[in-house]
Amino acid sequence: MIVVSNASPLITFARINLFQVLKQLFGDIYISREVYGEIVVQGAGQPGAVETQKADWIRVRNIMHTSLLAQWHAVHNLGFGEIATIILAKENGAKLALIDERKARLLANSERINVMGSVAVLEMGYDRGYVTDLRRAYQELQLQGIRIDKRILDHSLASFGLSPL
Repeated sequence: MIVVSNASPLITFARINLFQVLKQLFGDIYISREVYGEIVVQGAGQPGAVETQKADWIRVRNIMHTSLLAQWHAVHNLGFGEIATIILAKENGAKLALIDERKARLLANSERINVMGSVAVLEMGYDRGYVTDLRRAYQELQLQGIRIDKRILDHSLASFGLSPL
């Protein structure tokens, strides 16, 4: 199964010290050269940079339709990383794209790409036993300043019979 990721899920999982959960769940993850640049080059010294650079299971790929990158960037008012992730998913027949940004998720869905955000990935990880304490993972999201509506997190916890934050 081909899985592509945008920058934010990789950075989020690095920030909450659960980066390896991505490998456990998905094996290889493909990222565009643009996403790699955002995380490793522009984000040097920030969470996710070293993890992404050293992960032998993260595969960096160039997108083929570079003209589409500029066109969609202008039309959809999204970053190059989000656009490149969606194009990479389409070009490679990805079964899943890991994207947190709402507008980018909507575009991916309109292109018939299945999308999963960080919360859903954490839920999957918890369900499969790779995340041992989902509540603690959500607390760490909040401590790290990752903006996810507390109601979403509480709803997720409730679905597993766990107490709210």
